[in-house]
Amino acid sequence: MAAIDCGTNSIRLLVADLPDPSAGESAPLVDVSRRMEIVRLGQGVDRTGRLAPEAIERTRVALADYAAEIEKLGADRVRMCATSASRDASNAGDFRDMVERTLGVPPEVVTGDEEARLSFTGAVRGLPADARSPYLVVDIGGGSTEFVVGTRTEGVRGAISVDIGCVRMTERHLHGDPPTPAQIAAAEADVAAAVDRALAAVPGREAATLVGLAGSVTTVVALAEGLREYDPGRIHHARVPYERVASVTAYLLGATREQRLAEPVMHPGRADVIGAGALVLRVIMERAGMPSVVASEHDILDGIAWSLA
Repeated sequence: MAAIDCGTNSIRLLVADLPDPSAGESAPLVDVSRRMEIVRLGQGVDRTGRLAPEAIERTRVALADYAAEIEKLGADRVRMCATSASRDASNAGDFRDMVERTLGVPPEVVTGDEEARLSFTGAVRGLPADARSPYLVVDIGGGSTEFVVGTRTEGVRGAISVDIGCVRMTERHLHGDPPTPAQIAAAEADVAAAVDRALAAVPGREAATLVGLAGSVTTVVALAEGLREYDPGRIHHARVPYERVASVTAYLLGATREQRLAEPVMHPGRADVIGAGALVLRVIMERAGMPSVVASEHDILDGIAWSLA
């Protein structure tokens, strides 16, 4: 099966097989191919309400490459989900037409609630035994962040999506290089208000384990762990205490884009928005009272693939 997740900042592909039935109910998918490209589909959407033509074209180029790989690998089930930017844009029809021409199937512009549930499904399968439930799963994207609370056995208890993604917060507040203290304070106030709304809507403060998803979280964890290269195997299920998250966040917000780019674990397309992503994670930990975060490399992309099983 082939799953594509097209978000505000990146577009990702997973081609996978189902695990052997003997592996047990919590076994993860068997990866055949897992890829990511930064296309910044949500460029300027918060300001203009429209998808930029050059952003749609960048996405088309990446999607055409994914379509060729899907055909080469022989996946017989394909699902593409598009999230925050394509929900918000007034010209979303242009994007949908491009996807259908390029991929051969239409994109599903999923609701925030469905996005949250797919993220939860992908994240909780295979969590280590010391990750106690219930879980608060947070997926920090480019345009929005999803909060989901639940357990493996009972499923989702509550889910909400709020508009505090790393691209949106950077474009709205963090204009300096590095951002000024006033810009950071404005971003933090915006994020804190949204996080408090989310935690009031779902029983987030009742969760025993915080699970963090997506590139902002995994990059912060890579920096906190002192990795000299981006290593998904070492990042997946790493547990990082609040103090190290706060330290990395302070460093990223105080660094220039050039300094962030020099970090060996930094994807070039993430360097200008990682400060905002780290800030969102730090504020979530503070407002939810979480002493640590468990990073997961498995997220909505895996949830989309499981939905095809």
